[in-house]
Amino acid sequence: MSQGTNSVMATDHLAWLAGGSHIRLVRSGAGLWRASAGVGGLDLACVAGTEDSKPMVITTDTSDLPASVPAALREPLQRKLGVVHRLANPWLWDALTAAILRRVVRPPQARFLYRRWCLKHGTTLDSVYGNPAVVPGPERVLELTDAEFVTAGAKLHRKALQAAATAYLADAEVWASLEANKLVTALTSIHGVGPWSASAAAADFTGDYSVYPHADVAVRSWAHIIAPHEPWPDSDKKFEERWLRLAGPGSGAVHTLTLTTLTWGSHALLPTKK
Repeated sequence: MSQGTNSVMATDHLAWLAGGSHIRLVRSGAGLWRASAGVGGLDLACVAGTEDSKPMVITTDTSDLPASVPAALREPLQRKLGVVHRLANPWLWDALTAAILRRVVRPPQARFLYRRWCLKHGTTLDSVYGNPAVVPGPERVLELTDAEFVTAGAKLHRKALQAAATAYLADAEVWASLEANKLVTALTSIHGVGPWSASAAAADFTGDYSVYPHADVAVRSWAHIIAPHEPWPDSDKKFEERWLRLAGPGSGAVHTLTLTTLTWGSHALLPTKK
């Protein structure tokens, strides 16, 4: 959602809902916060618990995209987005859950599954703001029966979510202190959580999209749509290799290129509030 002249809020996270403004719930510390992104900017309100840890916003400027990025891709990103603001995900468990639920499905289906999972077993804010919801915590996930996974549409993700919940309860404090690339390595130690999910979760939690899985179907799809005449490789490996070459050395440019490409496309995928 536009925040002013040439400025947008990134809504790549599955929790965002669209309406008059973009709405989501986020758990931070001991508080549950409602985030509302509209033309006036981002409004954060603690709706439950305590305000001990206010969520942070990370800013990324498309003007930092290097000249090595083709103009066919770079210029639409700069023209449409300008400065991108992203609400950092303060709850690693949510980042990990979202990454697991996103596996092997396209973004629209992933958003539907994530919301169904939250509504069935998580915490919902009943209000005029469209009933945003957050995921069930790891303790709750370990209590769920097989049938409850089925009713939420998460049968295929049961083992990975349960393994992740057990590992999170044991290691979350250590994980939260790690740099992005080391967090990716730590998360891949979870049974059933592969490199793709670990990278997506780490990027969401740390805000560092240089570790995001750059061959992700969403990145590839939006790159094709934004710059359809570019010679994008068909294979995941070759696409990622070209993506990294376009960004050039260092992590800053690949972070900017990846996050802004996802931001460009995410607004068109947002579901209406139900």
